[in-house]
Amino acid sequence: MTERVVLAYSGGLDTSVAIPYLAEKMNAEVVCVAVDLGQGGEDMEAIQKRAIDCGAAESVVVDAKEEFAADFCVPALQANALYMDRYPLVSSLSRPLIAKHLVTAAQQFGGTIVSHGCTGKGNDQVRFEAGLAALAPDLKVVAPARDFAWTRDKAIEYAEAKGLPIETSKKNPFSIDQNLWGRAVETGFLEDIWNGPTEEVYSYTADPSQPRDSDEVVLTFEAGVPVKIDGRSLPPYQIIDELNQRAGAQGVGRIDMVEDRLVGIKSREVYEAPGAIALINAHMELENVTVERDLARFKRGVDQRWSELVYDGLWFSPLKDALDALIRQAQKHVSGDVRMTLHAGKATVTGRRSEESLYDFSLATYDTGDTFDQSLAKGFVQLFSLPAKIAAARDARKG
Repeated sequence: MTERVVLAYSGGLDTSVAIPYLAEKMNAEVVCVAVDLGQGGEDMEAIQKRAIDCGAAESVVVDAKEEFAADFCVPALQANALYMDRYPLVSSLSRPLIAKHLVTAAQQFGGTIVSHGCTGKGNDQVRFEAGLAALAPDLKVVAPARDFAWTRDKAIEYAEAKGLPIETSKKNPFSIDQNLWGRAVETGFLEDIWNGPTEEVYSYTADPSQPRDSDEVVLTFEAGVPVKIDGRSLPPYQIIDELNQRAGAQGVGRIDMVEDRLVGIKSREVYEAPGAIALINAHMELENVTVERDLARFKRGVDQRWSELVYDGLWFSPLKDALDALIRQAQKHVSGDVRMTLHAGKATVTGRRSEESLYDFSLATYDTGDTFDQSLAKGFVQLFSLPAKIAAARDARKG
């Protein structure tokens, strides 16, 4: 019986080349699984057909847009997830969900091998395979670009020789990954970190330097989940999608950075995440209003570790499960409205209100009506400073 390989298919160069290559190399039938994660500008029916045109035995598209938004983007938002304080985990969030649907497809189509188009230099190989190891450890994994030493220029030559219907060419060398949460662009002239990105690199965002009227938006959260935009109740998917359009039109969410990859190298990445950055800015500010100080301080460290775990491909790990529980508890009072101005590449918070607010005007004001008892401050400062004072006296004696 011919083995079946279930391939995570994006429609791009690496996975399109993998279809005939796997069929020849392993004498296997290839089942392509494309997962719709809300990636704008991609026709999923065309991608499904492209897989067949490239030689796939079966080609399926999974509509996971709502699932991705509710079960992956929202937890990332609640964790204020920014790897290296900048990257909102655009690709990292999608990989465990894709792995989940690869396992489902393997069960449905009798697949014994799972394949992906990742190279040995990237993070995604780890994300896919760590997810598969947790969900279906009996499945074998093959990665043609990594296991058979494909280089990008060889892949392009192979695609051209086979007449594969893909857009990537030597004239269009970018590697692009996109979904509802954002868009990632790498390779080509971007590999020289002195080269600035040109406007052709971007798709989700308009040039932030161009003059235009600002856009004001009010976001409503309940327990850390976005539930309304400008008073209109919408599910997370539609809120993120609308913010991608509105914040993107203002050039919000462009990120150009050199990041630390899990495999130990540094890589130049260009990201666009207009909806994600706008939402994270709003959510952070609402947490500032509603989360108690010590919990907020501790959660910032949890958020960073959560981001690192997801970046490293450990979505299904015990530590992430434990951090999820703490983050959910910390969201208990994160409800209210945040007003933002979207303009010139920035999502700026201009107002916040919440029935769960810990902000007490009468304690915060410096005007008449101040209820803060300043007479208590002197003794507090003296006691707070006492350990440092004692240590300084000891050091002076030794000096």
